[in-house]
Amino acid sequence: MPTGWMWDATTTLEALGAADVALWLWEPENDRLRLTGATRALGLGPLSPDCSSAALRALSLPQDRAFAEDILRIREPGAEVAVRLRMRAGGVCIWRGVWLEDGCRAAGVVALESRFAASDQDGLTGLLDRGGFLAGARERLQAAGRHELIVADLDRLRRLNEALGHERADLVLAALGSRLAAAFPAGALLGRIGEDEFAALAPVEVSPGPDALRRALEQPLRVAGFDIHPTLSIGAVEASGGLDAPEAAELLRRAELAVESAKSHGRGGAAAYGRTLETDGLSRLALEGDLRGAMARGELAPYYQPIVRLSTGALSGFEALVRWRHPRRGLLTPEQFLPLLDEMGLMRELGAMMMREAARQLSQWRLRHRAAGELSVAVNLSTGEIDRPDLVADVARIRQETGLPPGALKLEVTESDVMRDPDRAAVILEDLRAAGAGLALDDFGTGFSSLSYLTRLPFDTLKIDRYFVRTMATNTGSAKIVSSVVKLGQDLSLEVVAEGVENAGMARQLLALGCDYGQGFGYAPALSAQEAEVYLNESYVDGAAPVKARGSRG
Repeated sequence: MPTGWMWDATTTLEALGAADVALWLWEPENDRLRLTGATRALGLGPLSPDCSSAALRALSLPQDRAFAEDILRIREPGAEVAVRLRMRAGGVCIWRGVWLEDGCRAAGVVALESRFAASDQDGLTGLLDRGGFLAGARERLQAAGRHELIVADLDRLRRLNEALGHERADLVLAALGSRLAAAFPAGALLGRIGEDEFAALAPVEVSPGPDALRRALEQPLRVAGFDIHPTLSIGAVEASGGLDAPEAAELLRRAELAVESAKSHGRGGAAAYGRTLETDGLSRLALEGDLRGAMARGELAPYYQPIVRLSTGALSGFEALVRWRHPRRGLLTPEQFLPLLDEMGLMRELGAMMMREAARQLSQWRLRHRAAGELSVAVNLSTGEIDRPDLVADVARIRQETGLPPGALKLEVTESDVMRDPDRAAVILEDLRAAGAGLALDDFGTGFSSLSYLTRLPFDTLKIDRYFVRTMATNTGSAKIVSSVVKLGQDLSLEVVAEGVENAGMARQLLALGCDYGQGFGYAPALSAQEAEVYLNESYVDGAAPVKARGSRG
């Protein structure tokens, strides 16, 4: 190279074009963004050579406009800009730069995301991956002060993948990543640390906290014609930074323990880390060992939650819910052991047992109590159980053995099981109906399905997910969903059952909407067979099942 050779403008532009890179300069006082380089290849052609801030916002995708604002926001001299922005006319671009010393301008480069070899970045969301997040957390925890780490886990990602397919489910995860970035202040450390798990680390004084994060992430969204209502289990932990700060991996482990604790309370739970969670984590291994022989020992058994006609208070039937009568730990709820049972591949065996035992119990009640002749019992089919080869034969054999009339044994099917292969599901459901089973679509309203299939599948009952029932008094979106499902059931001549009825106020609100039946702690929790029989007797003697005036569980 000749001595004294210097880059000229033409050579610079040629080099930028070859590398698919553009330079940008933002002058907020003049409301002018200047661009030069490979703007067309990056989808920035309509903005070049200069444009206003409004033009940048307009060209960015609506869900990413908060990131466009991050480029435009005035900062202190020396502050860095690093933004992942999707444009309408191009791919995903990374904008990097710095605010110059005069504090009036920012300048930097923009290139396709693929040009930045960021090994610590999650390709789907643009957030840090687990390794990158931990590395950043180690650095942040060196600073003095209180820090809050929040971990949010998307509930039922497997069902989402089954219902929508992985590509559409990825759109949901990408949207949640964008919402996470918008919910936290600039400078917060954000990551996607697992397939369905997000994390955020920020100083306590600027962290929005778990409740604000939930409100941001659980807003409904629409993907490929499907209405999605995401719910998340959230765990949080605080720690002091500085010399005595915990190691980043240890802090993340504590937050994830809190998430597991939140999940044990059902969908959409939240929990803070505490020392008691450590012993819970250790006991999980022992629990798994105990579970291997629990079914053979008869420790897993159906418990029965009443289903009540809202208009009269009359007992209509029961839903059979599994409980584990552990010899040392007492009565365990499904959240405490079903995930383990699923990992062990025993869910179908459990489903067959629950169907057999619940039908046998109902048959005994009908023989002993003349008034129980119209009762039914509902049993949940676990994910994938609809494809069990001997399911239809089991239903026919159980009905023959117990003498139950058609419809007395109801099977509750999830939306994801139906939507995975609607045509195949239609054939199986028709066979189950022909074998004498009643059919209910469980957790309806969670939004993983299209409504069109309802008109051609032989359901006789819709069950409204308890989350929407619980929150309908305080959340207008939940109230609209409950009202819509009830109206849909009326239009299709389907019975509608609302889960999660906590008190008389909820029952009255549901009845006013035209809902047929309710179940929940407002009437009774899941009862042992003996307790359920007492409840049955009392409800017929009193003429109605009582509902609590107030309640806190559903």
